[in-house]
Amino acid sequence: MLRSCDGRPAPSGAGPQVVRLARPRTCHRACGGLYARPSKRALATVTGMKYLHTMVRVTDLDASLAFYRDALGLVEVRRNEYPQGRFTLVYLAAPGDEQAQVELTYNWDPEDYGGGRNFGHIAFEVEDIYATCARLQAHGVAILRPPRDGRMAFVRSPDQISIELLQAGPALAPAEPWVSMPNTGNW
Repeated sequence: MLRSCDGRPAPSGAGPQVVRLARPRTCHRACGGLYARPSKRALATVTGMKYLHTMVRVTDLDASLAFYRDALGLVEVRRNEYPQGRFTLVYLAAPGDEQAQVELTYNWDPEDYGGGRNFGHIAFEVEDIYATCARLQAHGVAILRPPRDGRMAFVRSPDQISIELLQAGPALAPAEPWVSMPNTGNW
């Protein structure tokens, strides 16, 4: 049964279009109780899915681990080697958050994967975008879109996968050297 934000049953005939307007957090009654939210039973069918990982094909596993683990700061969660298929899978996650993972797929036989831009990007929320970018620079990673706004930056992995870094919470106050740093290349 659909319920309005104030807990009353939704009007009869409230269909899926009302559910799309549902507010997952506290309503603050701004809607006057007009938006419907799914019941616990309906949510069980909607939330029966969980994000697992993003798979990225890499051409040099050592260079990729130096980027994702050493420079970006992810931790290796598990590694599976498949000699019969001639590939290795390495799963990485942000420290303390192993629910969302990056799967590095390393095929032992060389392949050309193209520019990587068709993939899109992987995004990570960071506690201090300036410190994160400084750490990446110390590892030789170019900051392609500097965090001039104190909120967002882009870098690329050794396989040219775009990595978006987003400041947790509100943007930091603009600061040098980031404010004066221009964009570089494609991100």
